[in-house]
Amino acid sequence: MTDNNRAYNFNAGPAALPLAALQTAQAQLLNFNGSGMSVLELSHRSKQYEAVHNQTIELLTELLAIPEGYDILFLQGGASLQFAMVPMNFLPQGKKAGYVMTGIWSEKAYDEAEKLGAAYVAASAKDGNYRQIPDLEQLRYDDDTAYLHITSNNTIVGTAWQQFPDTGAIPLIADMSSDILSKPFDVSKFSLIYAGAQKNLGPAGVTVVIIKRHLLEQANKKIPTMLRYGTFAKNNSLYNTPPTFTIYMVKLMLEWVKAQGGAAGIYKQNKQKAALIYDTIDGSEGFYVGHAQPEARSLMNISFRLANAELEKKFLASAEKAGFVGLAGHRIVGGCRASAYNAVPYEACQALNQFMLAFQKENS
Repeated sequence: MTDNNRAYNFNAGPAALPLAALQTAQAQLLNFNGSGMSVLELSHRSKQYEAVHNQTIELLTELLAIPEGYDILFLQGGASLQFAMVPMNFLPQGKKAGYVMTGIWSEKAYDEAEKLGAAYVAASAKDGNYRQIPDLEQLRYDDDTAYLHITSNNTIVGTAWQQFPDTGAIPLIADMSSDILSKPFDVSKFSLIYAGAQKNLGPAGVTVVIIKRHLLEQANKKIPTMLRYGTFAKNNSLYNTPPTFTIYMVKLMLEWVKAQGGAAGIYKQNKQKAALIYDTIDGSEGFYVGHAQPEARSLMNISFRLANAELEKKFLASAEKAGFVGLAGHRIVGGCRASAYNAVPYEACQALNQFMLAFQKENS
């Protein structure tokens, strides 16, 4: 535990939030900006909430350097709903959707697209147990491709794209749920980005969508109203009641990121945090074994194994007693995983570094 009795939170999502953001929310919980009401009680049509809503959009635009010609939407249903909304809106009959397979979440996105139209695998790392990202030269696009979909960071296996493909006239769509705002990147490469907030942007309950208006103009309009991106773009995401408190928390999170030096500042911190854990793995002479190939490693999700299941069980039990939370690997793959998202403090990664070294010494 930390000095202020906060756990060392390495949960994969919902994940750690900045203490400063939580304290601000606590202070404003009963009376937001002199309104006599909590943010939880504000009407989504009120001027007080509208200011929060628009400030959140402005902050995200600034921090990600989003160029003109894009809309920012606040949706619900998580990335899992986006798996279906993307092909519903942008996979017309006679076209195909290309998917790059880099983990379980890209598999799920592909499965939803296949239910709604024609989809194909543009490249895959499955044969290597998803330990790497396909080389850009491996990507193959069919002439009738409606869009190419990638998952920028793979939460379960701990890999990440180090360089994004240039798809030319083919719209590039990305699920960035687990690494959005973790480093600077060129938004203009993408026609659509979606991200569940509960890893790097705030608490669970809202999904951020960044969509190019040119792509929006091509969307299928013969689908239910609440499944059309255009519905939310036209109404500034206020067509129905949005998750107001979650959006407010995203605003507090973005203010905190800005105070850290924006995307560039947070990227520097993320590299330092991840290095503490990767260096421990690499220097352990095989006691800890990382899952991802070094050139494909994620800064957000660090997956590793120990020599056997019994030792892993002992490691996780000892870590829990020491105040570490969320270090068990995903139920599908097992092992161990430390998710060092933006709000996970350096001190938590430093403490894990020391714990891993001590555990190795005691059990070698």
